[in-house]
Amino acid sequence: MLGAGAATAALAAQEVRRPPDPHRGRPPRLVETRAGSATAPVALNDDGGWCWFQDERAIVVGDWLVLGSVASGRSDPARRGAVEATGVDLRTGATTRFRLSATPVAGAGTYDDHDAPAFAVRGDGRLLAAWAGHGFDDRILSRVSSRPGDPSAWGDERAFVPSAASRVTYSNLFRLSAEHGRLYDFFRGLDDRFKPSVAWSDDEGETWTAGGVVIDVPAAVRHRPYVKYASDGRDTVQLVYTEGHPRDIDNSLYHVFYRQGRLHRSDGTPIRSLAEGLREPSEGTRIFQGDAANVAWAADVALDADGRPYAAYSVQKGSGGLAPGQGGADHRYRLARWTGAAWRDGEIAHAGTRLYAGEDDYTGGIALVPGDPWTVVVSTNADPQAGTPLVSAADGRRHWEIFRGTTRDGIMWSWEALTRDSTVDNIRPVVPAARDRAPIVLWARGAYRSYTDYDLEIVGLLPAR
Repeated sequence: MLGAGAATAALAAQEVRRPPDPHRGRPPRLVETRAGSATAPVALNDDGGWCWFQDERAIVVGDWLVLGSVASGRSDPARRGAVEATGVDLRTGATTRFRLSATPVAGAGTYDDHDAPAFAVRGDGRLLAAWAGHGFDDRILSRVSSRPGDPSAWGDERAFVPSAASRVTYSNLFRLSAEHGRLYDFFRGLDDRFKPSVAWSDDEGETWTAGGVVIDVPAAVRHRPYVKYASDGRDTVQLVYTEGHPRDIDNSLYHVFYRQGRLHRSDGTPIRSLAEGLREPSEGTRIFQGDAANVAWAADVALDADGRPYAAYSVQKGSGGLAPGQGGADHRYRLARWTGAAWRDGEIAHAGTRLYAGEDDYTGGIALVPGDPWTVVVSTNADPQAGTPLVSAADGRRHWEIFRGTTRDGIMWSWEALTRDSTVDNIRPVVPAARDRAPIVLWARGAYRSYTDYDLEIVGLLPAR
């Protein structure tokens, strides 16, 4: 068995034929893998983790990179469970760290990566951060930065309660200039219904109004669709989602978009108002048909230069009929692009194995590059092209590594190793939108045992200064 570096180098000189994609009916595709190099990642926060259902977890504002995470307290117990904002001055590389959470968002002595914050930029240039516990209580918490674009100082923590019965998590913030700067927070848990929900603010996040459930599921069991969001910042929010948790449902993947008060199918057909929401997931446009052997979970969504959405997601293969904790040996990453008339969808990489037993659909993660549907960043413990295990030459163990994938036609992909032969894992990459800058790649590095038990730091590949 080859180590990570040796495997990548060996595959660089050859093209390997891959099996056909049954969902596209195309013949086998040729995919090439090439070795590459990258500058060393920089540690930006020495103790932090994040889930992947809060956006934007990282933003670039002027010369600042701002990212949010949750500390485990591994070296400083006083930080355990702290929801933090890290600022990176891209001119100098200097970092600041601010504790956003003034009140608890998890039980005493515990922490949870689902509590990570989302960020948005207000009309006055100041930053808004919003976060919530993982169904801990009924509060969506927020702060506003003291100065425009500066994440080093923040105002007081505020709490918004959508309803006394709510049990909330997963804030996703978007400001629409065409709606007079209305801010939307797409979250989960209005009235403890376990569903994607929405609230909005017409005064830059000073006060909030609760909306309704965005995607309902007509079932006796409280299934919860998982949603990834992206916005053009003007008048549209894109939603890519599943029917529920992949542990409970053989998920397909769907898409709708919000514009001018209504939800629409991918081709623009109106469904109903945002206030009414979807009555069931299948009212949207289906991108991928799941089944017991192919279970989908949304990972990322972004917009191309023409404002059309493209989506990345994972599929757990061949675990039909297995109890939780017994599946998750084979995941694949897929990429789907809306052409204006149809979704073009296909498998692009091996995602390797589950991160840990019990959450058999947790992968290392795939991130899109905003504005560039021909580049992705993936975390995998298998060679992304061949599927062979990545075993580190440094410690003889299998680890998740970070790769950048590029394509010219959406069919043949080249893979560049951004990390190799690691002694820890590299998971959950994020590429924040960064106009007029080279892409910034962020991820969590260290040990991940569960969403409430990790020893991670947030690292990044930053543009040269």
